[in-house]
Amino acid sequence: MVKRTDTLLRAKRFRVDDLQRRLSTLDEMRSDADRKLQDLDESVAREKQRAHDSEIGRLAFPSFLRSIEARRQNLSATLKELERERATVEAELTNARQELKSLEFATEQQQKRVEEIEARRAQSRLQELDIVRHLRKHALRSA
Repeated sequence: MVKRTDTLLRAKRFRVDDLQRRLSTLDEMRSDADRKLQDLDESVAREKQRAHDSEIGRLAFPSFLRSIEARRQNLSATLKELERERATVEAELTNARQELKSLEFATEQQQKRVEEIEARRAQSRLQELDIVRHLRKHALRSA
């Protein structure tokens, strides 16, 4: 029983740790995508300045903006998907933590019950020894 409970506790803890790692990875991916969006904005500002410097730049700038907008939309879609996945993982993590907490509480309660039973058995043995000593003492006096 104890071994099975220990295995179950380890599995629950591993699940919580795994979900926390996934959440951390998703946060890193989101930060990376945010950084890429910021880089795109900076790139547009630089290219806009360059476009004003030459005739070719002014002609090429609109197509550059279209490509940047497509990349921006892809990054925005990725961010939305990351947010959806993060919400799902967060909900799973909350459930996994609750399950772990419940199992830990149940395990603690079981351990307390076992300790109480052992304490009662020990007390019972001591009482039996006291009775035996008492009987021997009276048996010696009677003899």
